[in-house]
Order: sequence, then C-alpha cells, then structure tokens
Amino acid sequence: MWTWFHRLASPPYFFRLAERWAPWIGAVSLALLAWGWIGGLVFAPADYQQKDAFRIIYVHVPTAAVSLSLYTLMAVAGAIAIIWRMKLAESVLVSAAPVGASMTAVALVTGMLWGKPMWGAYWVWDARLTSELVLLFLYLGVIGLYQAFDDPRAGSRACALLAIVGVVNVPIVKYSVDWWNSLHQTSTILKLGKPTITPEMGVPLYAAVAGTFLFCAYAILRRVQNELLWRERGTAWVAELGR
Repeated sequence: MWTWFHRLASPPYFFRLAERWAPWIGAVSLALLAWGWIGGLVFAPADYQQKDAFRIIYVHVPTAAVSLSLYTLMAVAGAIAIIWRMKLAESVLVSAAPVGASMTAVALVTGMLWGKPMWGAYWVWDARLTSELVLLFLYLGVIGLYQAFDDPRAGSRACALLAIVGVVNVPIVKYSVDWWNSLHQTSTILKLGKPTITPEMGVPLYAAVAGTFLFCAYAILRRVQNELLWRERGTAWVAELGR
C-alpha cells in the first residue's frame, strides 16, 4: 500500500521524476499566468468602486494564497522529516522556504500599494497585515536557521521544529479578517460557498492563482533537485548523472 510513498521518498527516483515533470509544470504555469494577467489587467471590467486600482488583485491574491499554502507544506514536510527522517522531506522544507518568503514579500508589497488608494496609507497595523508580516519573519527564520548549521540534516531538523510551531500563524492570517475588526476586506473567492466576484473578473483571477501555484511548484522542484544533488554529491547515482 505504501510502496509508492517509499519510492517517492527515494532521492534518485524523485530527482528523475522532477526532471520529467518540471518543464511541463513550468510551461503550464506560464500559460495560466499569461491568461490571468492579460485577462485581468487588460480585459476585465473596472470595479464600480475601486475602478482600475482593483487590478492589483491579480498579483496580490495569488501570492497571498501561495504564502499560506507553502508554509503549510513546510510544516507537513517538517513533520515527515522528524517522524520518518526522510531526506526528501528535509529538502522540500528548506527548498520551499525561499520561494514562500518571496511570495509573502510580494503579497505584502502589493497589499501596501493597494492599501494606499483604499485606506489612505501604505501600512496600518491591521490584523491581516501584521500576521502576514509575522509569516514573512517565520520564512526568513527558517532560511537563516538552516544556514546557521554546518550539518544540513541537523539544520533541517531545527527548521522542521520552527515550521511546525510557526504553522499556528497560518489560520491566524487566513481568518484574521473574520476574528477581528479589520480594514482588510473579507474573502471573495478563496472561501466556502459561492464567490462574490463576477465571472469576468473571477475567471482570470482563478487562472492567475493556479498559475502562481504551479510556478511555485516548478521553482520548488528545481530547488529540491539542486538540494538533493548537493546532499548526495558523493553517491553513485549523482556520479552517473555527470557521465
């Protein structure tokens, strides 16, 4: 039953699987991003209240959604690394951190740019903004902690503990607009129930969200491959790749 799980955890098997699928994932992500950005920035109608200022959602919403998902991925990978001591899970954890940090930074910057015309200020200590900033610090903490260790396996275990503890911030970011009085608007598409956005605006946004997720998947796959090559540089399967 668990044969596929153990096979997937094998560094050479995963490396070859990523080599096969990464180009396709990258190509599909670019196609979806082009669809979402062109459809949203050019063809979608202007919002009746925010006018063209709303178009920043085609970058802000996808990066914000990915920032939460990637930290959750890191926590799951960290739990697997601690429980089963899998090298692949360790590599996924440390490889996802820079990608997640980049997406979180973009989400914060675009949120600030959106906030200026909407709230009259680039930054307010709003519950959603503050918890998203904490998320960025958690990502940076994982990156810095891993680099502080000479032994990658010891560093990965330390990062796994931080990722697991820090995942408590993910639901805080997600539901902060519902739990506290927040300037940030409530969810319009990434929620249970019918989205409160028209199809003309929503379809390109869904494409941009899917494209951003796939682009991050591509980036993480490539980073995991590099991490595996570095960790396994003395093994026979890596030597075979160089022939």
